[in-house]
Amino acid sequence: MKKRTSAEIRQLFLDFFAEKGHAIEPSASLIPVNDPSLLWINSGVAALKKYFDGSEVPDSKRIVNAQKSLRTNDVENVGVTARHQTFFEMLGNFSIGDYFRTEAVTWGWEFLTSPDWIGFDKDKLYVTVYPSDLDTYTLWRDVIGLDESQIVPCEDNFWEVGEGPCGPCTEIFYDRGEAYNFDTPIEELNPAGENERYLEVYNIVFSQYNAQAGLSRDEYQELPTKNIDTGMGLERMVSIIQDGATNYDTDLFLPIIAAIEKQSGKKYLSDAETDKSMKIIADHIRTVTFAIADGALPSNDGRGYVIRRLIRRAVRFARKLGLQKAFLYELSPVVAEIMDAYYPYITENMEFIQKVIRAEEEKFLETLHEGEELLKELLADNVTVLSGEDAFKLYDTYGFPIELTVEYAEEYNIEVDLTAFESAMEAQRERARTARGEQDSMHVQSEVLRNFKVPSEFLGYQSTRSRAKVIFMIQDDELVDIVQAGAEAMIIMDQTPFYAESGGQVADTGVLVADEFQASVLDVQKAPNGQSLHRVLVETGTLSVNMQVEAIVNSNNRLAITRNHTGTHLLHKALKEVLGTHANQAGSLVAPDRLRFDFSHFQALTSEELETVEAIVNDMIWRALPVSIETMSIDDAKERGAMALFGEKYGDVVRVVSAGDESIELCGGIHVQNTAEIGLFTIVSETGIGSGIRRIEAVTSRGAYELLGSYKTTEAEVRKVLKLKSHTPLVQHVQEILAEQKLMQQKIESFEAQLLNQKLSSLENEVSLVNEIPVLALQLTGVDANGLRQAADQLKQKLDSYVIALFAATEEKVVIITAVSKDLNDRGIQAGSIAKTLATICGGNGGGRPDFAQAGGKDPNKINDAINALYTYLEELK
Repeated sequence: MKKRTSAEIRQLFLDFFAEKGHAIEPSASLIPVNDPSLLWINSGVAALKKYFDGSEVPDSKRIVNAQKSLRTNDVENVGVTARHQTFFEMLGNFSIGDYFRTEAVTWGWEFLTSPDWIGFDKDKLYVTVYPSDLDTYTLWRDVIGLDESQIVPCEDNFWEVGEGPCGPCTEIFYDRGEAYNFDTPIEELNPAGENERYLEVYNIVFSQYNAQAGLSRDEYQELPTKNIDTGMGLERMVSIIQDGATNYDTDLFLPIIAAIEKQSGKKYLSDAETDKSMKIIADHIRTVTFAIADGALPSNDGRGYVIRRLIRRAVRFARKLGLQKAFLYELSPVVAEIMDAYYPYITENMEFIQKVIRAEEEKFLETLHEGEELLKELLADNVTVLSGEDAFKLYDTYGFPIELTVEYAEEYNIEVDLTAFESAMEAQRERARTARGEQDSMHVQSEVLRNFKVPSEFLGYQSTRSRAKVIFMIQDDELVDIVQAGAEAMIIMDQTPFYAESGGQVADTGVLVADEFQASVLDVQKAPNGQSLHRVLVETGTLSVNMQVEAIVNSNNRLAITRNHTGTHLLHKALKEVLGTHANQAGSLVAPDRLRFDFSHFQALTSEELETVEAIVNDMIWRALPVSIETMSIDDAKERGAMALFGEKYGDVVRVVSAGDESIELCGGIHVQNTAEIGLFTIVSETGIGSGIRRIEAVTSRGAYELLGSYKTTEAEVRKVLKLKSHTPLVQHVQEILAEQKLMQQKIESFEAQLLNQKLSSLENEVSLVNEIPVLALQLTGVDANGLRQAADQLKQKLDSYVIALFAATEEKVVIITAVSKDLNDRGIQAGSIAKTLATICGGNGGGRPDFAQAGGKDPNKINDAINALYTYLEELK
């Protein structure tokens, strides 16, 4: 058996089956496409389900792949056992109705044993078979030539998941020798037992039966088309070929562990706890690096929660190694280098990956220390059960995932009251729902309203006016039959063209009219039972229950809203095109005068990126793309690639809005019929509103025209102030003014420096000795923070030993600069500590190095108190 690298082994497998007529299928994203049943791609076959279930016919019936996979169901075993990982690669060859048992077994055996390929010693290989699968048993014995002692029947060798395709499997094990017997009981020391000696390296599933409820396995019918699904774990194979005691002792992990050693100063294989921490960090950084590269971002839900949990878990174990600062992000390039041969896109996306990881690390480190200390106090208080309330406080206040709390508690042999924790979580969710309900329902979610369940039909997709009958009215939480002029009421009609605020789109406004009656519709929200609840102001006449009215939406308002809503969809598409697929919607507002779009991204957009986004949106507008709206099943919508908002709940039937082939989204809002109706799109601003969330505000149509017009007006006013003619280059002229201003500022600073030097020449004489320590503490006038720093630097050059404290003040704040010479540092006098103390007296804070520090305060009247405190401190030094 020849020693090989992990990259060589991966490529060897692909090359072998390519020679057997297999098409190489690229590794799919860890995020499943059009498969809501999976959170992650968790096996080699998971990415090929579309071929096995018949929903898509592959170009080749023979497929081979190296598929990255992610599983966290047993994350607590990572770093504890030799084989558990959250990220791994599964190498597999597959037959979709082509070859079957004989080819699958003989080719697998050839790959593992031929000296041209892996070259395992045949005597060290054992296989397991399903007891009633005599065909496979005979194949191993009579065709492959294995001794019967190397063929082990095993009841677990049957692959079955509910109804549908299923079948027996056969596994191939490598005997690592007696050195791996450890303390394994003799009854477990075989390929079918729980041990470290016999390592499973290859699994072949013969998908040949159709599982049916109510039938025993021997009654299952044969499938008309049989399939082969094999799997060979790369990490396990590499551990054998590289003679690694565990999967971690290979070139897939050791470079990462070496980087952790360098950062921590600890040595791998020095003690069990250190090894465990390093293995966990190495595993988790591989997982989050690939997951982020594939489009997952840390969050509190779904995939994002998995990523956040793994990062925080890695940070926790890094702290056990003495690593107190963010450092995980520095390991991602090591992962990229290891995997670059087959996954070069990791290196290509490294800057973004590191930014995401670093931001998440630093965010967690801000609160982690306090949470850990509180948790240790709670666990050390002679308790046997950590209360759900305490566990929730750790989660809610300090960002501790409940899984981390459970792991900590296990180290103290303490249980966590998970039932009470979940109750506290549900109470929080209910508070959030209540808060949203009160805001969104205009404070009228009374029992009367909740009990009203008569349906109301929404006609607004087709029309902006309709006849309607008032079927419900409420004032001050009480049912009423009549509302007089000048009063407001909440009403429900049997049908309405008014859009109720939803999905970021604001509500329609308009009027209700009838003979000698008119009311303004001020707002529309969803009632508890789904009807449109209108807030109306009766202006003339009287409104009564069962009254027939003409409901008329403000069409100009509606048109502006629809333009902005479709513009939002186009913006979403453009952002993904420019920034990447990670730029997912995180919130929106669609109003008549503007649109606001929040999205996931970890840095401010450059001016070039904003210009490109704006150009792409306008291009889609000017191409006059037809906007179509279809209703279909959620599965069909995902099959078409419709974008769904993360965290939104969708029913089985959804509404899909498409702008040509460019933008396809699930949406219940109202849109234009053609993108050309939008006219023009202009970005107003781009800002950050939270960790990893950016916000763009923009205008369309008339709003965009008026905004551009205001720019022209502003330019004209600037030219008038500068007395420039229309043909004079404005930017060039402003640059010249700024250059002149800079030159003038330099002259002013030079003059101020001369004045400061004159002041400093006399200040040397004001140094006083306090407890044999040279001290210069005073307030300078007419200088800013920069001037104070210059003064301190010059004084340091003129004095051999010193404690300097300089103050500058305005009406609103104090600037403090402190400096301490090296000889006094050695006596324990620290500039940073002095600055912090003086700043506290002046109502502020600050600090810095032992030799130099800067601080600030809010109360200039306390400067003399601060100077006196410094003298007192120095006098009391021993």
